[in-house]
Amino acid sequence: MTSLEYAPAPETTKPQIREHYGLFVAGNWVAPQSERYFDTVDPSNENVLAKVAYAGAADVDRAVRSARKAYEKYWSKMKPAERAKYVFRIARAITERSRELAVLETMNGGKPIKESRDFDIPTSAAHFFYYAGWADKLEWAMRAGREARPIGVCGQIVPWNFPLLMAAWKIAPALACGNTVVLKPAETTPLTALALAQIVQEADLPPGTVNVLTGDGATGAALVEHPDVDKIAFTGSTEVGKAIRRAIAGKKKRLTLELGGKAAHIVFDDAPMDQAVEGIVNGIYFNQGHVCCAGSRLLVQENVHDEIVVRLTERLQTLRLGDPLDKNTDIGAVNSKAQLDKIRELVRSGIDQGATLVQQSCALPERGYYFPASFFTGVQQSHRIAREEIFGPVLSILTFRTPDEAIEKANNTPYGLSAGIWTDKGSKNMYVAERMRAGVVWCNTFNLFDPSSPFGGYRESGFGREGGVHGLREYLAH
Repeated sequence: MTSLEYAPAPETTKPQIREHYGLFVAGNWVAPQSERYFDTVDPSNENVLAKVAYAGAADVDRAVRSARKAYEKYWSKMKPAERAKYVFRIARAITERSRELAVLETMNGGKPIKESRDFDIPTSAAHFFYYAGWADKLEWAMRAGREARPIGVCGQIVPWNFPLLMAAWKIAPALACGNTVVLKPAETTPLTALALAQIVQEADLPPGTVNVLTGDGATGAALVEHPDVDKIAFTGSTEVGKAIRRAIAGKKKRLTLELGGKAAHIVFDDAPMDQAVEGIVNGIYFNQGHVCCAGSRLLVQENVHDEIVVRLTERLQTLRLGDPLDKNTDIGAVNSKAQLDKIRELVRSGIDQGATLVQQSCALPERGYYFPASFFTGVQQSHRIAREEIFGPVLSILTFRTPDEAIEKANNTPYGLSAGIWTDKGSKNMYVAERMRAGVVWCNTFNLFDPSSPFGGYRESGFGREGGVHGLREYLAH
């Protein structure tokens, strides 16, 4: 097979990155009362991008008090149509600054620029556009006879895999419903959340309507435990989600959790194989596998297993790993050294337990955190790689003979976030999809999202929904 070498195609847009970032509280940039700052780095080369303020418990209290004042004095009393104008203004600003935000997301997170440019930023703007349209129609989101009322102050904690998009998923419906927000972005990827704070400031929202606090897990814990926060929305690991639920048990505080996953991606022998292989690649290697709904368990019908393995092996060699700011790159950088170590440890466990590892053949950059696109064959249901969330570009391949066996194996997991099915029989698609214990099931596609469509899971993948009318209701008082 002849390989083509692509000339470098570096992104030329230069985002404005400050040397130091403060906290965004009450519409202003303020120094942390903790007087602490931490470095945020570019995972592709380990260079420091900026120093970012660390919010301690006193900073959290200041932000929550600011959000409460904005809620009671301005935002909850504003006419819904007026609120919509502000949310729409944020959407427009994201669109206007889309290229800059895409580069910033890639530099801070490590994902390929074409993913930030074509998915993260447009989808973030789309959520603000969508919920701006809902702001003056909230009664239509409620059951008959119930008044649409906001909840109050919402503490929102977002992860590092889709920093701006996860913030948009949470902030847009909260604002549309009349709530105020204290956002805590992930420690390793704060820059686009801080850019969003700049947009909020320029959009002239009432001071305190949106507050952004940077920090680590202790900052998030202080926000969760603050007595004047009415709702917590968290996206992240299952372990932290369980800790949050324990922390607020017995308190009058609303909670939604979107946690981990180990999604089954089922391929039947009558599937369109070319499309299925592309779906598999998109399902697991998109964003270096840093996707909670990634199709990380591939269940292949036994009689087409060898064909899928051959096709996937060939496809792996065409993926381009390297500089995330190169428009040709398919596989970018792992977000952090800690995440890279976790991926390596789980891959070693797969080899030790007897599975066979297949990887793309490529040279890894000398600096930065990189792991090649990989998959395992000979995987058993009991293997760690088939049960634990790796959160990296690593696929586990298992086999099945009948639809019922595929369903049983797919559901043999503590998670329940997503699943995918490939077959040319519509009836088989529906039969299997109805029996999948997953919040989202894609048929003959994978990783498609729309602001009007709800997303979320159950069991150890959490509860509550984001997106659509279902996501709107999470920010209205029952």
